[in-house]
Amino acid sequence: MGQTLTEKILDDHLVEGDLETGEEIGIEIDQVLTQDTTGTLVWLQFEALGLDEVQTELAAQYCDHQTYQFDFKNTDDHRFLRSAAGTFGAYYSRPGNGICHNVHKENFAAPGKTLLGSDSHTPTPGGLGQLAIGSGGLDVSVAMGGGAYYIEMPEVVNVHLEGELPEWATAKDIALHLLGELTVKGGVGKIFEYTGPGVESLTVPERTTITNLGTELGATSSIFPTDEKTKDWLSRIGREDDYVDLSPDEDAEYADQITVDLSELEPLIACPSMPDKVVPVSEVAGEDVEQVIIGSCTNGAYEDILPGAKMLKGRTVEKKTEMVVAPGSKQASEMLAREGWTAEMMAAGVNFSEATCGACIGIGHVPGSDSVSLRTFNRNFEGRSGIEDDNVYLCSPEVATAAAIAGEIVDPRDLADDLGDLEAPEFEMGSKYSEGMGQEDPDIIAPDEAVDDELIKGPNIGDVPLKDEMGSELSGPNLLKMEDNITTDHIIPATQDILMYRSNIPKLSEFTLSRVDEDFAQRALDSDGGFLVAGENYGQGSSREHAALCPMYLGVEGVLAQSFARIHKANLFNFGLIPLEIDASDYEQIEQGDDIEIVDDVADAVRSGQEEFTVRVNDEWELTATLDASERERRILADGGKLSHTKKQAEGGSDAAPADD
Repeated sequence: MGQTLTEKILDDHLVEGDLETGEEIGIEIDQVLTQDTTGTLVWLQFEALGLDEVQTELAAQYCDHQTYQFDFKNTDDHRFLRSAAGTFGAYYSRPGNGICHNVHKENFAAPGKTLLGSDSHTPTPGGLGQLAIGSGGLDVSVAMGGGAYYIEMPEVVNVHLEGELPEWATAKDIALHLLGELTVKGGVGKIFEYTGPGVESLTVPERTTITNLGTELGATSSIFPTDEKTKDWLSRIGREDDYVDLSPDEDAEYADQITVDLSELEPLIACPSMPDKVVPVSEVAGEDVEQVIIGSCTNGAYEDILPGAKMLKGRTVEKKTEMVVAPGSKQASEMLAREGWTAEMMAAGVNFSEATCGACIGIGHVPGSDSVSLRTFNRNFEGRSGIEDDNVYLCSPEVATAAAIAGEIVDPRDLADDLGDLEAPEFEMGSKYSEGMGQEDPDIIAPDEAVDDELIKGPNIGDVPLKDEMGSELSGPNLLKMEDNITTDHIIPATQDILMYRSNIPKLSEFTLSRVDEDFAQRALDSDGGFLVAGENYGQGSSREHAALCPMYLGVEGVLAQSFARIHKANLFNFGLIPLEIDASDYEQIEQGDDIEIVDDVADAVRSGQEEFTVRVNDEWELTATLDASERERRILADGGKLSHTKKQAEGGSDAAPADD
């Protein structure tokens, strides 16, 4: 039996386990990336582990979330990150240079390599054949120190593409189609591998839009084979030597197959407030639009912005609508500027943003009250835009630009018919070698160019708190009961007034779950331990490990949920919070404030491999909860989390980054 492309790359990097679905495997990591809202903890944990030099082939630190530097705390974070990169041997991308996924794709991503990143959209370079996975920051720290990355072997699903996209349909519509069909939980435990004749019709920028949005399916990763389109794109950015021919074997077997006929797709849109609420644009046409934004790591490449520029040539943005372009990288901005498109768009009434995550996480360009915003982003979780009860739609750059011209949601095909002279913009590839552009990125500081050789910590940068070893008894109140699809944005918001405290856990913890219950943090502090109870898919969204670390700091002992998102579940293990799965009927019966007690000798049960735990509620009734964990995860959990576990092993005479971590 042949291998899938995913299996080939994993096999080449396998250090422990077998490639059997559901079995835990350990893989060698070639590259790591981190960004400024997760990076401070990554490096503080790297330091706490006693490590002194990056061991992966490449490590890159990006500053992309807090680039506006509203407060000295943001600027101090960036100075610390620059010093950490210089001290430990990583590349450093300066604030304003662009979003980590875009800049990494342009400069470092390579076919056949493994990439681990402390950001959930790390799978973006799967569009050029790199197996990239998002994780919590502590996993990145250990991998960067030379340790293996452990994960349950996912199912590999074949997404078979046939045909070619018709006019006005885009790669974004392929991803939205899958979200509409599969939901935000449809990719949990899976890697989507794209095959079929339709692949040949898609360029690398189109493919990376799809792999970026694969994260919203809950997928571990998404990947495309390499071909002439891959080689052409690498050549255009001066990295043709990185090309490797990669494809699955003809007799590869997949866990499942999804067939998508590209020729049948039409312009789609995700309605508020979840990426899987997908309908044809025509179904919501006529809705007034006050704001349009093109950009983000999903659609921020030169090739993503150019269609909007072409559509606006000779036209203007409707006066009641504001339109912003937020390029994914400074390189994309420069290419547009050198070719005159920036001036064309500005003349049409478009404003340009710095190349930053910005509006995607609610920093800048916050929509007005009771208004509609169309964005080419990847997430429209309620409140993520910076205002509660927002109305954010997700769509392609073409649909977004059509709305900017019309002042309302409109199918671009209908707009073209109405205007008579609006043609569908042909997809056009750019080249880094536009007149006057250099090959090197001046905003990336290589390790051998480092300007710092010791850590620089401002007053807002604290230490990483450690949890004690797990005891035999765990009990406490149900501190908060939550619904399905609670995101890490709910647990730790990323708005600018909160984001600046990502390096200060005591202060950051004050905002824990404030978007669900503003009194939660104080209630947790006043309790002697306690639990969280949630529905399905708890912890979906961003990889931010703060969503586990802050509850741990407040005294939370564990989470009882119907199901967990992959990265967040790993983060709960990493910070010593027990993740227990419960039935829907038991979830319905538990009330906030109920007293919860795990009847078993918890530490012994965790270490011994016990799967079912008896949970007593109010000394009145009992339920059975399940711990789905590997032997390695159980050791980490019982030791109080990965940092405590690793330090314990080091004190016992093993290396600081032991082989089993």
